[in-house]
Amino acid sequence: MNYNELAELLFPNTDMTPEYCETLYPERSLPAGARVTRLGPSPTGFVHLGNLYVAFTNERLARQSDGVFFLRIEDTDSKREVPGAAEELISALDYYGIRFDEGVTLSGESGGYGPYRQSRRGDIYQCLVKRLVSEGKAYPCFLAAEELDDIRASQEAAKLTPGVYGEWAAHRTLPLEDVRRRLGAGESYVIRLRARGDSETYFTIPDGIRGELSMPENTMDVVLLKKDGLPTYHFAHVADDHLMRTTHVIRGEEWIASLPIHIALFDALNWKPPVYCHTAVLMKQEGETKRKLSKRKDPEFSLAYYRAEGYHPSAVREYLMTIINSNFEEWRAENPNASPDAFTFTTGKMSRSGILFDNDKLNDVSKEVLLGIPAAELAAFLTEWAEQNGRPETLLLKSDMRYLERILDIGRHGANPRKDLSHGSQILSFIGYFYDEPVTPEDDLPENVPREDVPVLLGGYLKSYEHGDDQAAWFDRIRTLSEENGYAAKPKDFKKNPELYKGHVGDVSTVIRIALTGRRNSPDLWEIQQILGEDRTRARIAAHIS
Repeated sequence: MNYNELAELLFPNTDMTPEYCETLYPERSLPAGARVTRLGPSPTGFVHLGNLYVAFTNERLARQSDGVFFLRIEDTDSKREVPGAAEELISALDYYGIRFDEGVTLSGESGGYGPYRQSRRGDIYQCLVKRLVSEGKAYPCFLAAEELDDIRASQEAAKLTPGVYGEWAAHRTLPLEDVRRRLGAGESYVIRLRARGDSETYFTIPDGIRGELSMPENTMDVVLLKKDGLPTYHFAHVADDHLMRTTHVIRGEEWIASLPIHIALFDALNWKPPVYCHTAVLMKQEGETKRKLSKRKDPEFSLAYYRAEGYHPSAVREYLMTIINSNFEEWRAENPNASPDAFTFTTGKMSRSGILFDNDKLNDVSKEVLLGIPAAELAAFLTEWAEQNGRPETLLLKSDMRYLERILDIGRHGANPRKDLSHGSQILSFIGYFYDEPVTPEDDLPENVPREDVPVLLGGYLKSYEHGDDQAAWFDRIRTLSEENGYAAKPKDFKKNPELYKGHVGDVSTVIRIALTGRRNSPDLWEIQQILGEDRTRARIAAHIS
């Protein structure tokens, strides 16, 4: 077989050469040790937690090494492409602070290693495959869909690995004249790799997360170019990662099985592969077992869920760091006020087994993060989120931003600040009593307070209430009110001699709290009254007396 003649027959109009491609995409001028990473999503329209997880790890690896992080859209499968999906992805990641140095943007492309959409890099793939054909490393395959189905059926019946390889690669040795005849007859074809591996021979390769991996060489004659001339993922990502000078590829563990193919392609092209880093699967606890997060079953797998629920981007990023690197929480304990970007991320500290995504822990982390955000900034975030999500409370929140700031700032200072605000929808539910008129009680009265005592206690409180009292003076009045109505001024007195009292001062406070907020549990009651103001405080108490 004259492979050069075969290459010209298949690619008569391809004049670009691999050597020219190397000059178009030279080695990057970066500091020693700089990492070049990328995100290479398919534009399918569903932006999920895995996208953010992988994007964040890629971004951290590049940023902290003074490297480059770029976005490449892998859009060679037109059947799966959803219009506007790339733009949706960019906007979603931007919301969480993911910024790209190069690649596809909302207004086009930026950077010197493009095009950054694979559908626009056809000439590059063609010239590289032409070279492989000319070297006898690739060949045209005219197998029809029916023939491929028959091959698979035979292999499955014999319990063999399905695919085109060995005796099943019927067109590996087609004579040149046979190829010419088939082309003249208009038969469609793909270009396949002529695999040279041996399934009995193992190779080793370092993985940035899992250490050294060992697996059998590739024996599959995988497709490089499809019938439409576009490349498969296997070939396109190899070509682009080399020419875009990617140093590290962070991707899911489901790609480990394809690693022999990718290494075979790098070998065929005489290129050095990047460092592959295969992440563990995101898991969810369900009863006593863990399972993979599901697009169909788990709303929290979609990034849209976190925006709809009103999680602050900083909180989500902080939580991701806790599951990305095992030593982050220890670092955070030692550096409580530092930016998470100051943490040194390493792929070696990433989990090799399933990563448990815990929504309760996300809420706990979020509470810590929100505590560090100034009330004015938190109020602005909350109102913007409410407006974007069409929440009916929006106008009310925006009507008095200072009032909202004071509400959000209750109890957040001092030695033991409150940590009970986690995300937008929870916050609106939590602070609703500040806006509800009238307040509807959500909780029952204390067991120690007879219903007939409620108007007496509230009436007495209203008569003695002085809005200008400091917290100590205010509570002294409640103690006096309690004693006057048969309740212990201190809980310990009631505990010691319960037969002498109806209840204690805590029960009386709870009656007042329910009248003002509708709940038995709330932040500091004195602060709540200071924010409500005297008129609103008195009106709420009075409404519960009648």
